[in-house]
Amino acid sequence: MPEPLRIGIAGLGTVGCGVLALLRDNATLLEQRTGRPIEAVAVSSRDRGKDRGVSLDGLDWCDDARALAAHPAVDVVVELIGGSEGIARALSETAFANGKHLVTANKALLAHHGAALADAARQADRHLGYEAAVAGGIPIVKALREGLAGNRIGGVYGILNGTCNYIMTAMHESVQAGQARDFDSVLQEAQELGYAEADPSTDIDGIDAAHKLAILTSVVFGCPVDFAAVHVEGIRHVSALDIGFAIELGYRVKLLGITRDGEAAVTQRVHPCMIRETAPIARVDGVFNAVVAEGDRIGSALFEGPGAGAGPTASAVVADLVDIARGQIMPAFPAGAAGTSRPAAKPMDHHVGAYYIRLMVVDKPGVIAGIAACLRDEQVSVEAMLQRGRNPGELVPVVLTTHEAQESAVVSALAAIDRLDTVLEPPRMIRIEAF
Repeated sequence: MPEPLRIGIAGLGTVGCGVLALLRDNATLLEQRTGRPIEAVAVSSRDRGKDRGVSLDGLDWCDDARALAAHPAVDVVVELIGGSEGIARALSETAFANGKHLVTANKALLAHHGAALADAARQADRHLGYEAAVAGGIPIVKALREGLAGNRIGGVYGILNGTCNYIMTAMHESVQAGQARDFDSVLQEAQELGYAEADPSTDIDGIDAAHKLAILTSVVFGCPVDFAAVHVEGIRHVSALDIGFAIELGYRVKLLGITRDGEAAVTQRVHPCMIRETAPIARVDGVFNAVVAEGDRIGSALFEGPGAGAGPTASAVVADLVDIARGQIMPAFPAGAAGTSRPAAKPMDHHVGAYYIRLMVVDKPGVIAGIAACLRDEQVSVEAMLQRGRNPGELVPVVLTTHEAQESAVVSALAAIDRLDTVLEPPRMIRIEAF
């Protein structure tokens, strides 16, 4: 009988227990597909006595996760602790130092230390698997690295955070139903449903999506994982008013991560976008994730699925274990990812695109002329304008959409508009993406 692949799991939260359950429930199937058993032999977590709803009988318990990484019976360490520093990082480094393979769902760890860990894996001749770190149950890393290996990829974009997608979807549906729920109300609902953490800042401020985008950028373009190069904005400032105007203009608002390989530099950005309601990704709602890859042979390919949860994430973890069991050991990132095969990131103020702008102004003669002058001075051309009714002397919204313009010019124009005494709230801007 072939030797089993022996697994040590660090972190027994939702995903860790999901991995244990999957390995047990589908043990026969996995053995048929790999030619050898895949067995969990050791675990580590903070609370040994906690009832997790899954049996730990027959598993070695390690109080210190680093001891798990040095356990003589463990071939592969599965890191499901989370966080970019501390025990998760120490465990990962210890695993390679002790000749173990490493599989992780930790996007923060990879976003900040991916290059160093990939180098450690290479020196140890071991596998670093991270399918579960990006887009949950969607096998996007394998699709990009293997399935689309014959394509020159010009760009990848997607919905990379289910919490934000749920909030944007719920706000959109409430506006359509005539209820116009605000951001805080929908966020509270997401927390009550378990879709958002008690402290949701990592999700709603775009950081989680940016971690994942930094990883995807390295997979696609062969440049070093560089979280600091990602332009990051969240969704806190998106209001029901903006959602309503987006619907009227034929758009949906989504938080997207976008990476493109331009002539001068690689672009990495995470921010709310207005996209045409007819775009395939506009119809991906709720807590689902979606990624679109643009290849020179395949065209645009959309991958959609659940972005979190015990089952989907465990599925992605086990996909990496299957590779290891089959002996499919490959570099963590494409050739060039540890070097400088791509130029530095393109600054966001160089971005060229169309923009949605919402202003709250005092309704009186000359307001629009003043706004138009600020845009004209920066050579920003208006495509369309919406103004609802007349309410002399009161606050009213004015919405503009622009033709393509350089972001630095739009930002300068908005700064000048903000100084007008008839504009009583900071201007709101959302980029329009043509997909």
